Amino acid sequence: MSMVFEEIKKVISEAFSEEIVTFSEEGLQPAILVDPRSIVRVCEFLFTDSRLYFDFLACLTGIDNGPVKGTMEVVYHLVSIPYGHKLVIKTTLDRLPTDASLPTIPSVSEIWKTADWHEREAYDLLGIYFSGHPDLRRILLPEDWEGHPLRKDYQAQDKYHGISVRYEDGNKLS
Repeated sequence: MSMVFEEIKKVISEAFSEEIVTFSEEGLQPAILVDPRSIVRVCEFLFTDSRLYFDFLACLTGIDNGPVKGTMEVVYHLVSIPYGHKLVIKTTLDRLPTDASLPTIPSVSEIWKTADWHEREAYDLLGIYFSGHPDLRRILLPEDWEGHPLRKDYQAQDKYHGISVRYEDGNKLS
């Protein structure tokens, strides 16, 4: 009994005001746009509402829109396995320039356990801080790595523990 986007949109509209949730039907995947301060409340509703029951967070993606635009995004791809419907949630955060002030959004790892590693990856590579995460630390890079390499303003280190890490055409092994 898969729901189409219009049906999902109606259920969500009845539960939340336009200050918290709006809708985008542009592009290939319609999405709900959620105020980041309300992400946990909205996700709890999507998980617990018996008509929707989005029981699986398939993917969480971080996007850096760059220093000029000044924003980052977190995109959640949800699936209801028993009902067969899907939903995309998008949030936009202010992009802050330093590790001392990372863009922050509440963690949804208490709702979907799969968020644990997804959020750690977004933190590691983009520097998005997920407040309330039970174990937010690097997952792919060493703990002492400097910066977040998928940020558009990332400056690669020349060396890491004495090993050249910069890739250039003249940096070949042969």
